[in-house]
Amino acid sequence: MMRVWILPLLLAVAGSLVAAGLIARGSPGEGAVLLALFVLIATLNSPLIFPRSISDEEARRRSEADGRPIVYWRPGCQFCMRLRIRLGRQAGRAHWVNIWRDPDGAAAVRAVNDGNETVPTVFVAGRPFTNPDPAWVRERLSPTS
Repeated sequence: MMRVWILPLLLAVAGSLVAAGLIARGSPGEGAVLLALFVLIATLNSPLIFPRSISDEEARRRSEADGRPIVYWRPGCQFCMRLRIRLGRQAGRAHWVNIWRDPDGAAAVRAVNDGNETVPTVFVAGRPFTNPDPAWVRERLSPTS
């Protein structure tokens, strides 16, 4: 669980140190802006912007029942972040599995990506798609599909 917070914490600490240095040199405005930028980047790289993750087993069960895609992701992944942001409000319609928290999810991703934990990997109707176009995923999430 702590592993998912290492990068965001490092970014926040680094931003705090750089901002403190700027403030000490008499540039409080620059320090505040830089700190805000580092906190924003830390937040984007944290699990906070992603819908609540569930287990692989639960995601498969729910997907079979409602036909919605399963998105396997991990914090710090720029492609996962891109997918999440581009899905917007529809992101909550997918079932999200954090492969760093769920060993079965990580195994499912490795099984379809030649042993690599390449994310995002999206399963639609049991078929895997590695790093699919966000517009394509959004179509699978629309209420009419």
